[in-house]
Amino acid sequence: MNDTKATLNNPIYPVMIAIGVAHLINDTMQSVVPAMFPLLERDLGLSFTELGIISFVLNMFSSALQPVVGFVSDKKPMPYALPIGMMCSFIGLTMLILAEQYWLILISVLFLGFGSAVFHPEGSRVSFMSAGNKRGLAQSIYQVGGNSGQALAPLISAFILDVYGQRGAAIVLLFTTLGIAILLKISRWYVRRLEAEKLSNKKKKVLISSLPPLTKKQVGIALTLLMVIIFARSFYTTNITSFYVFYLMDHYDLTLRMGQIFIFIFMACGVVGTFFGGSLSDRIGRKNVILLSVVGPLPFCLLLPYMPIWVVLIFLIIIGTLIMISFSVTVVYAQELVPSKIGTMAGLTTGFAFGMGAIGAVVIGLLLDSIGIANTIKLVSILPILLIAAFFLPKDKVEKPI
Repeated sequence: MNDTKATLNNPIYPVMIAIGVAHLINDTMQSVVPAMFPLLERDLGLSFTELGIISFVLNMFSSALQPVVGFVSDKKPMPYALPIGMMCSFIGLTMLILAEQYWLILISVLFLGFGSAVFHPEGSRVSFMSAGNKRGLAQSIYQVGGNSGQALAPLISAFILDVYGQRGAAIVLLFTTLGIAILLKISRWYVRRLEAEKLSNKKKKVLISSLPPLTKKQVGIALTLLMVIIFARSFYTTNITSFYVFYLMDHYDLTLRMGQIFIFIFMACGVVGTFFGGSLSDRIGRKNVILLSVVGPLPFCLLLPYMPIWVVLIFLIIIGTLIMISFSVTVVYAQELVPSKIGTMAGLTTGFAFGMGAIGAVVIGLLLDSIGIANTIKLVSILPILLIAAFFLPKDKVEKPI
């Protein structure tokens, strides 16, 4: 019995890495959608607003379902939801590759959104269950997988879709079959883990929070501030990852391929920031890392639209690294605000990020069509000012190693 308890408290690195790889494959499938935007705009003549609606349908559907899936799984864990979710995404991606009409594209992204909604809360739960005393690190590995998948979008656009067209994305389906196989193995581990927790008399695994005792009102205010931070970050990063390439092409006369390389560098730096952010938060505290992700990139975000092209690349590296350093930390912070609702908080924060990205895509698309590319980019560059809400979050304590 004591051995079981000791095992439950230790980090399980193979599972951490496996769920991170599965997250990479899942989000690579999602990234095919924005990767197709230049192709759809060029070949199908879609407006920026129509492109924004595609992103809205994908992300908002996923956003609305993720907290529901998290809430249900808090009451009744669903180990085999993970491979089922990826199978739904496989169907959606197949439809997207074959779609030649706008309405078929919208239906295909519904399947992708559903698969993502099922995957993310349960994937975050697996990350938590395998973390032991390394919650920040585990969440970072998990989120690095997802962010790496998203970072592949510009490369898919530049080197696959630009060369082979829409059907070139079929190569991603090969990796999806690998992802389903990985998730089947993780699901079997998940079942054994639940049985081990029952044997060790753990009726419910509850997170030990690093935050001080808070009233329901204080928790509500803190969650609201966290949502403001997630809103500003998601809205801004959606602008960069989905639409900034058009600004690079229009304002700096870059080719599509070179513009997408710039976006890839931004997103790759975001992966680096995400990885180090989680482990850093285990050492210096969640709030301090969130503050770093606010203070560091803010002046660079405000100045980015006015810089010469050689400075733009440097700014994108700095912004990408720092603004995403709190990506996994905000999930853990929310879980520690409500430690009895691990899945719900993971679904709420990740789902809200998806939702804000969805709304951002539509709003930015409308702005691009109405006031032009340059004015839109300058307007959105002001939005990160909202990130200063982080200063008002409750401060957590840093656990000293024993």
